[in-house]
Amino acid sequence: MLILLLALIAATLCAPFLIHTLDRPAFGILALVPAGGFIWVVQQLVQGNLDHKASIEWMPAAHLNLDFRLDGLAALFSLIILGVGALVLVYCWGYFDTVPRRLNLFGAEMIGFATAMYGLVISDSLLLMYVFWEITSVLSFLLVAYYGERASSRRSATQALMVTAAGGLAMLVGIIILGRQTGVWQFSEITNYDGWAQTPYVTVALCLILAGALTKSANIPFHFWLPGAMAAPTPVSAYLHSAAMVKAGIYLVARLAPEFNGVSAWHLVVIPIGLATMLMGGWMALKQIDLKLVLAYGTVSQLGFITSIMAIGSREAMLAALALTFAHSLFKATLFMIVGAIDHATGTREIPKLSGLARKEPFIFGLAILSALSMAGIPPLFGFVTKEAVIDSVMNEPLLIGMPRNLMLIAIILGSVFTMAYALRFLWGAFATKGGATSEAVEKMHKIEPILWIAPTVLTALTVFFGLFPKFMSDPINQHLNHLYGTEGSDLSLWHGFNLALGISAVIILAGCLLHWQRHLLKPFQGEYAALGNADNAYDAVLVGLRNLSLRITANTQRGSLQLNLTTIFVCLILLPTFAIIFGDLTNVRMIVAENPWQFFAAFIIIAAALGSTITHNRLSGVIIVGITGYGLSFIFALHGAPDLALTQLLVETIIMVLFMLVLRKMPPNTEWRGEPRHNRMRAWLAIGVGLLTVILTMFAVNARTEESISIHMPDLAKEIGHGANAVNVLLVDIRAWDTFGEITVLVIAATGVASLIYRTQSFTRESRRPTLRATGRRWLAAGVETEQQLNRSLMVDVSTRVLFPSMIALSLYFFFTGHNAPGGGFAGGLVAALAFILRYLAGGRAELEEALPIDGGRIMGAGLFFAIAAALGPMLWGLPPLASAYGTIDIPLVGSVSLPSALVFDLGVYLVVIGLTMHILHSLGGKLDEEEEIRKQRARDRARSLARKNRQRKARVKAAATARTTSPMPSSSTSEAPTDTTGTAEIDMPTEVPPRKEGPDSPSSPNGQNTNNDGKEK
Repeated sequence: MLILLLALIAATLCAPFLIHTLDRPAFGILALVPAGGFIWVVQQLVQGNLDHKASIEWMPAAHLNLDFRLDGLAALFSLIILGVGALVLVYCWGYFDTVPRRLNLFGAEMIGFATAMYGLVISDSLLLMYVFWEITSVLSFLLVAYYGERASSRRSATQALMVTAAGGLAMLVGIIILGRQTGVWQFSEITNYDGWAQTPYVTVALCLILAGALTKSANIPFHFWLPGAMAAPTPVSAYLHSAAMVKAGIYLVARLAPEFNGVSAWHLVVIPIGLATMLMGGWMALKQIDLKLVLAYGTVSQLGFITSIMAIGSREAMLAALALTFAHSLFKATLFMIVGAIDHATGTREIPKLSGLARKEPFIFGLAILSALSMAGIPPLFGFVTKEAVIDSVMNEPLLIGMPRNLMLIAIILGSVFTMAYALRFLWGAFATKGGATSEAVEKMHKIEPILWIAPTVLTALTVFFGLFPKFMSDPINQHLNHLYGTEGSDLSLWHGFNLALGISAVIILAGCLLHWQRHLLKPFQGEYAALGNADNAYDAVLVGLRNLSLRITANTQRGSLQLNLTTIFVCLILLPTFAIIFGDLTNVRMIVAENPWQFFAAFIIIAAALGSTITHNRLSGVIIVGITGYGLSFIFALHGAPDLALTQLLVETIIMVLFMLVLRKMPPNTEWRGEPRHNRMRAWLAIGVGLLTVILTMFAVNARTEESISIHMPDLAKEIGHGANAVNVLLVDIRAWDTFGEITVLVIAATGVASLIYRTQSFTRESRRPTLRATGRRWLAAGVETEQQLNRSLMVDVSTRVLFPSMIALSLYFFFTGHNAPGGGFAGGLVAALAFILRYLAGGRAELEEALPIDGGRIMGAGLFFAIAAALGPMLWGLPPLASAYGTIDIPLVGSVSLPSALVFDLGVYLVVIGLTMHILHSLGGKLDEEEEIRKQRARDRARSLARKNRQRKARVKAAATARTTSPMPSSSTSEAPTDTTGTAEIDMPTEVPPRKEGPDSPSSPNGQNTNNDGKEK
């Protein structure tokens, strides 16, 4: 069972590489994994070996053990997930003509979805099932958004994710309420618990759990996401939206119905919603002109049908509902794949554009007839067998008495008539010759590839086979039901004799044919606007309303004033804890001011620096002064015997100061804003209030402890569990390593966000190569002398960097390897290495940083996350809980015995993430901004050179014109005279003298002699 799950996970990871290497045939190779799983599950069903259990202990107090169980119901749904999944993967081989880059991920997402669905049905833990449940929602979002460049695909994917994820969150709340009230956290425990009807809040819990099931299976009012999801490629529709994902809700109802059908709210909620969904979906299918939408609304109708029957909860109803689930998977997946083949060959799936396809593709037409008629319930197909079983079980159901049974039977009959009508509409719309002529799309279509026939043919053959021999399906279903109910029941059968159920089936078939024949009579009732409203429009209205509400709240609370926002926060910080302290019952309050004089000294430094930061107006000075408070705090940590905290605080404070400097160089050196004295006094009182309240609150918090602190046991736990003497580091990488894993993940996201803000639409990936430490010519650093900054850098800084860098790297490695038993660790070691690279950058600029570590920061962080994940999940391969520690020693010559805990792998991940984060930020806030500044200066120099060249050319033209006028012969007095003014002096048009300008690559000048940049402002 778990081996199959691991095989599916491995196939998911290998899928992108296989598709990239082998192109489309890789889908056939990937199909072998679920196909092998299908054969194994069939073998277990045949042998009756359906009691597979596995459990991996992890946080049992929080009910988060990884409990798996393959029983009869899980095996039945596994057949659908694995069997149809394998066939759909084979279908993908022929469906996609080319192999774009996105197809690599598409293959991984498809096999990943099969993995998640298989994990969902074999999960015995309710919380573990919820994890897989949400994974399917995320993967569905990615698959529906395959054509991400289309707005319709993005909207449909987002809609499906929001609806199903919202239902999943409601289900999580229901699971927690149910578990807290009953102590039931596993499916296997549900059958052992009695008294569901008397359990408090069980109705609330069930309604919330059903919200998840009904949203996933597209029941009203959440049905609208499924037709919208038809924007996905056809293989996705054939698998997720007919055979797999939508069956998750059906599976959950099947799990809960046998026990919860006695709760009064169960039938009242599920059955009416299912029947209404069946009727609404069937009615909507009759008005669609897109073949895929006909099937989509038909799927909605069938899901409501299955849900309502399964919710009855009796043995006979469960037999009919499970059989109907299998029948639906067989015929609906087939019909979706046939639509995909038609669209692939003709370029359209609209009914008005398809005519004469039956003559062009008789084989596909034959497959469509068999599957569509099975959907309609025509004998001797499997759909007829299941529909007969449904009608018979409802008519003889003891849990339904009187009017409820009659109303349910009427709804089923009417919904089945709709099903017969839209099945005929599908066949007529896709294959009939309309108007006596073949349409243009069909005339120009290319031949459907044989590989597109394989999967529909297999599924159609099974539809016929199980119709003729239904015992092969009823035996495994009864095997599960016999174990669940403890009694034996009837089998599925093709022929029950001439009875009322057969008569009802005949009426349904005749009425459906009549409805399709006289379909023009329905047009007046199928208006453009739905009589009871449009759920899709309602969804949009809800989003618009929430968006407007958010804007109103934001406009009222976020006025754009940082002072107002901070004042509001600090006032609330003062008022709320003050009321809690006043109305609390703590009286024994005591606090030691200081344990030695050095603490007074550190406090004095911190207070002086804090006060100094409030009166300085220079930004850089303010950063340095605030940094002094951090250094003072690290000194206090050291005084209290916490060298790890002191070291980390010292390193972090230094890095933060450097990063602040990178930002401040783009800002004016001094702040221009000055507060009014009256407002400054108010801020001072606010600061005093916050500081005083914080001290008082801390004092009460320290004295609120009534039990012995767990921290006194930390050193012993670190030694026993984590095999380390440094309790702080063991806490980070072992005891509470999940917290650390979450934190480094946030660091990776933050670094990516910073880089994307700086690079905007540009790519911030970099070419990577092996790093070196070399010197160019007579320089001490690796980067050559190319820019003015490198020309003018200090020799002393170069020498210091050259000497300190190897020592700092060696120190970082020392901290990394000794952190498990001495001060240090991956975080501290990473910070020291980060400071070493920062020193290289400050000394030689971005070119030196590139030489120091020419590896993409994103890849470094990715490698760090990989090692952290490997350390977390690796122990599970040996049957241990995640993040379990192992310990060993190794003898190194001249060094001695060295301890090697497995947590060192996790620590390596932390070490790499810290270095990658620093490199990412240095390349964005440092190197990228440096590059942009150099480009700006170069453009300014180019403009200055161009302007100087134009001025020289203009001077030359003026001088040439003046020379020509002074040297040309004077005209004779007999023919012309020079123009004279009133004084008799001749006028000569002399140009205005242009003052000489200093030229140079770095000194463009304005006419008034001031240096300017390209914006005309003073530099």
